[in-house]
Amino acid sequence: MKVNYYEVLGVGRTASDQEIRERFRKTAREQHPDRYKGPDKAEAERRFQTLTEALNVLTNPARRKQHDAEIAAGIDKPNVDFAQIARAYLSKGVKAFKEGDFRTAYENFDLAAKHNPQDGKAFHYLALTAARVPSMMRQAVQAIETAVQREPVNPVYLKDAGLLCKKAGLSAKAERYLEQAAQWDPENVEVQAALSELRGGSKEAGKGFTLFRKG
Repeated sequence: MKVNYYEVLGVGRTASDQEIRERFRKTAREQHPDRYKGPDKAEAERRFQTLTEALNVLTNPARRKQHDAEIAAGIDKPNVDFAQIARAYLSKGVKAFKEGDFRTAYENFDLAAKHNPQDGKAFHYLALTAARVPSMMRQAVQAIETAVQREPVNPVYLKDAGLLCKKAGLSAKAERYLEQAAQWDPENVEVQAALSELRGGSKEAGKGFTLFRKG
């Protein structure tokens, strides 16, 4: 079966050249054979070669047009389990996060969200990881709000949406999310402390949040 290069890169059929190149750069960093620590280096090299072929085909107008025609003709029948791919990226993201490599974690969570855009967990992890990078607070807020859209009654997502918006200086949004979180989890000390601070309470209350708590 012919390879679907859009699936290889995790981009849509309407992706621009710039989007394709950016996705290649992100994915190539993660899948480069020099970073592979497993036993089958040859397989890692084959995957990287396929990734490079995908870039070359999709950024060449004539070859991309031919590739699109082959897909439309049914030569390539999608049989990829995107949810499974997303779970694999989530796992890699968690590992990178625990190792303190937040950029790599963000890239993996971003890929997980793109492969399974209905998964609130992927956007939740993406948001909390982006918040660890000072220049990415805007992306963090966007991602956590998407997570809440996917699971609007998830008290953890609501809590973290409130805390992230508070950290970003979006006080009105923060209070709204925290109030919703309190409705579902009224005993949550972190939520109550953050609400208290927003309403003029202790300035030391409710600072920060944690991802992948221990114990």
